Amino acid sequence: MLRDFSLQSMSMGLLAAFVGFASSFSVILQGLEGAGATHAQSASGLMALSIGMGLCGILIPIVTRVPVSVAWSTPGAALMATSAALPGGFSQAVGAFVISALLIILAGLVRPVGRAISAIPAPLANAMLAGVLLALCFAPVEAVKVSPLLALPIIVTFLAVSAFNRLMAVPAALLAFVAVLVFGVDIDEGAWSGVFRNAIAAPVWVTPHFSLQGAISLGIPLFIVTMASQNIPGVAILNINNYRPSAGRLFSITGLATLLSAPFGGHGINLAAITAAMCAGPDSHPDPKRRYWAAIVSGIGYIVLGLFSGLVVALVSLAPPILIEAVAGLALIGAFSGAVLGAFKEPEAREAAAITFLVAAAGVSFLGVSGAFWGLLAGLAVHGLKVWALRRQRARGEVAG
Repeated sequence: MLRDFSLQSMSMGLLAAFVGFASSFSVILQGLEGAGATHAQSASGLMALSIGMGLCGILIPIVTRVPVSVAWSTPGAALMATSAALPGGFSQAVGAFVISALLIILAGLVRPVGRAISAIPAPLANAMLAGVLLALCFAPVEAVKVSPLLALPIIVTFLAVSAFNRLMAVPAALLAFVAVLVFGVDIDEGAWSGVFRNAIAAPVWVTPHFSLQGAISLGIPLFIVTMASQNIPGVAILNINNYRPSAGRLFSITGLATLLSAPFGGHGINLAAITAAMCAGPDSHPDPKRRYWAAIVSGIGYIVLGLFSGLVVALVSLAPPILIEAVAGLALIGAFSGAVLGAFKEPEAREAAAITFLVAAAGVSFLGVSGAFWGLLAGLAVHGLKVWALRRQRARGEVAG
């Protein structure tokens, strides 16, 4: 195994860990706090997710010799950030995390469940995700309106770097955010000392509270967006690079990791897509049999970054909330554009996708259940009706088969 190690794989693994953490941790914090978490609970959740990701990212490649990359559920965090907090507070959200984890484990173990999720039309899953992300993607524009002197340097940095290197655009925007925080925001010295006192995060136990409302409003949508937007694309990336691991086993392992991290605030651990392409591609190593080291190194990087999640949360807490939302919005532009493209590229599914997108984007809850769930349900109803009508027409010979 050690003979397969290379500096090329190590450098790609470190880059994958940095990009994976820096490009979306602000979205994770927005999601956890949107679900009702305190700063301490958010730091604990970020740490639990990072360590869970790291352990899975180390153990799975060691056992399988496949460069399987693991990530947190960024779409799931965006869902939490844009949904109304559950009446039972963060403990009820944690109960929903547990339900989502159990469903993912079930999807990996029971083939019909996995097939049922795979059977959800991709345009509708993408439309739901795009609707969930829309509000957060407005945040950079809103930040310019509220505080142009603070927001514009972050946005200009993002646009300038993305013109040359898309993967480094969000980390560069994050560095610009830190510079704006240091030089543009009036923060007293006592607050800065508090940042370094809280550098190491402490685990915070949250006893899960289970409810039907939490399961329907958050647990099931979290399960669907994680499977449709992370796990299934993650397997596809591996297949593209000629790796064929057992998808069900990978789903169950990441679901188990989510289950263990949930009481500490971890909402979702799953297969990665973007960092999977980095670790499984030829830039990781010319020899496909040696690329798994990139995934192992990225797992180690996630654990180290997770241990210092208290520093991340303490630093972020000093900034105006609109700036955090702006960074999160910039981080999600790529995901939003990909989701929109996937939602509307098939002409026969556009109407159902549009309804899914509009209901999910409206963010209106009915009976205490989030708009994301109702959007998917409405889109499935329209899609099912169109399929039924088309079959009737074919049966009558009105259209060609």
